[in-house]
Amino acid sequence: MKVSSKGEYCLRALIILAKHPERRFTVHELSKQTLVPPPYLEKLLSQLRVLSYITSKRGKGGGYQLSRDARDISIGEVIRQLEGPLAPMSCVSVTSYQSCELEQGCLLKPLWGLVRDTVANVLDQTTLADLIENKLGQRKVK
Repeated sequence: MKVSSKGEYCLRALIILAKHPERRFTVHELSKQTLVPPPYLEKLLSQLRVLSYITSKRGKGGGYQLSRDARDISIGEVIRQLEGPLAPMSCVSVTSYQSCELEQGCLLKPLWGLVRDTVANVLDQTTLADLIENKLGQRKVK
C-alpha cells in the first residue's frame, strides 16, 4: 500500500474541516492551510463530495464542510475509497486478489497478509476525530 499525494491532500483537507465542523471553508482557505494548489484541491474536494465525506454550498457564505461527524469517518475507509486496496501484494488482497505462479507454498504470503491486516486494523480503528484529538498513542490496536 502506498498513499499518494491525492490521499494525503484529501486527508489534510478532511482534518481541517473536522477541526471546525461548524464553519464552511473556501477552496482558497483550505489551500492555504493544506499547501495544495487551489485548482488541484478543487478537484479533490469534488471527489470527496461525490464520496459523501463533505458537502458544499455555492455563493456568499458558501464553501466546504464535513458531511458527518469526524468520529464516523475512519481513515481506512477514506484511503480505500481514494487509493484502492490496502494489501501490499495482490496475492493477499481481500478486494483485488490476483493469483501468482509462486503462490503455492510461498513463504512470503503470510508476511504480506500480516502486513495487510496490521495496516488495515490501524487505519480502520483510527477516525478523523482520533487525529484531531491526538489520540493515536493512547490506545492499543487490536
